[in-house]
Amino acid sequence: MLELKTLALLKNKKNLLAFSAGIDSTALFFLLINSKIKFDIAIVNYSVREQSKEEVLYAQELAKKYNIICHIHNAIKINKNFEAKARELRYNFFHTLIKENSYNNLLTAHHLGDRFEWMMMQFCKGAGCAELTGMSILESRDNYSLIRPLLHLDKTELLKYLDNEKIKYFIDKTNYDKSIKRNNFRHNITKPLLKEYLSGIKKSFEYIDEDKQYLIKNTDIVTIKDFSYFKSFNSRSDIYTIDKHLKSLGHIITAKERELLKKEKSLVLGRKFLIVQDKSYIFISPFTDEKTTINKEFKELCRALKIEPKFRTYLYNNTKIFEKVRDLITKPKIY
Repeated sequence: MLELKTLALLKNKKNLLAFSAGIDSTALFFLLINSKIKFDIAIVNYSVREQSKEEVLYAQELAKKYNIICHIHNAIKINKNFEAKARELRYNFFHTLIKENSYNNLLTAHHLGDRFEWMMMQFCKGAGCAELTGMSILESRDNYSLIRPLLHLDKTELLKYLDNEKIKYFIDKTNYDKSIKRNNFRHNITKPLLKEYLSGIKKSFEYIDEDKQYLIKNTDIVTIKDFSYFKSFNSRSDIYTIDKHLKSLGHIITAKERELLKKEKSLVLGRKFLIVQDKSYIFISPFTDEKTTINKEFKELCRALKIEPKFRTYLYNNTKIFEKVRDLITKPKIY
């Protein structure tokens, strides 16, 4: 069931599987085992459901049986904005594990239904072609690759596989709570369409993936400590790359922020990140509103280089980053 092109990305690499013991991640677990792909697993216990304890025990049982490492994070209780906070907590946990254990790939069990839900939600909210393409099988992050091996399969196909093989899995009852926006889209919109038009929807995503390469440039992001930059391509592609990069850092760009990025040369997002859009480069740095006294000589130099005022404090406190930015914006353009 796993595609050969995806398996090639996983072989002889250090892989970490985001595991929940649900249908999707359990199916991916056993498909990887059957494909002889080496991997470890990571599971988060949010302590909001009694069943979570059983899911963690199941993860530990599987890890012991197949001689793999099971990383567990017991989260503190989340009182509000559960979905957003849980996602941020989950990916912070994964990023820490990747950094500490030098994993090459993070594997998630997102499937065709998840991608279709995302596309329909974005379409109804207001989005362009770049955003509607949604998830992809492979996304390059700063120091690892995010890989979604199940993106070509529907949940019904995964469920059939588990049932045929008599593999144990858990069902999270909160997935049936239609007061949650994503669940409402799933049960009332995307699930009926997938049931009726599965082959056509699969084919449409194949065409979308082919078209995406002409719309969005696959840009290399350079990271130096907490600072990142990449070469500008066009506004649509640049915002897509900014969105993808910040998502890897736990921040999801809002529709309002997306519109402001089209108009503003510099913008603070979530009071955590500063985006500076130069003519040739996009710079992403941490944002701080702490007052720093900048000497007159540095101010004059920044004015001469036309560096955005919001960016100057960070550069003043990070000499090597400033030197890099100066070299980039003063580099002669090649036509």
